[in-house]
Amino acid sequence: MVDVLFAPWRFKYIRSVDERRGGCVFCEAPRRSDEEALILARGKHSYVIMNLYPYNTGHVMVVPYRHVPDIVDLNEEELKEISFFIKISLKAIREVYKPHGFNIGVNLGRVAGAGIEEHVHVHIVPRWNGDTNFMPVIAGVKVVSQDVAESYRMLRPVFERLLSQEARPQ
Repeated sequence: MVDVLFAPWRFKYIRSVDERRGGCVFCEAPRRSDEEALILARGKHSYVIMNLYPYNTGHVMVVPYRHVPDIVDLNEEELKEISFFIKISLKAIREVYKPHGFNIGVNLGRVAGAGIEEHVHVHIVPRWNGDTNFMPVIAGVKVVSQDVAESYRMLRPVFERLLSQEARPQ
């Protein structure tokens, strides 16, 4: 007997891969409202957005506005602001979710795991002791315990408060 695990939200992702071929989701997201695009913070050179297909609850990405494929293509101002937003993201996620650690990374190229390789972005993934369990190991499925929109609603006010307290890079 085979157990069936339903993940209907994955179909939305599969369809979005074809839709992305017509445009870049990271270039299009800032043209929408923060709530619609799930943007947590905006800066002069970059923004913070919820990952619609998270590896874990609270997974966010820091994205430059400029459409470049590699971190070496970014200028000093962009890199400073991205670093600032990584710091703010860590503080906000720690306050809301109290993770035991983080994975922070940039996947450059398809072979490195980049789902959108033409527009560089930084993943910030909170981790907890025991969050790798039998589901991904045996079933090849990751269970994310909170809806992305709910994560956004919890994180957004914390981002707003932290941004009002922190000096942005010049």
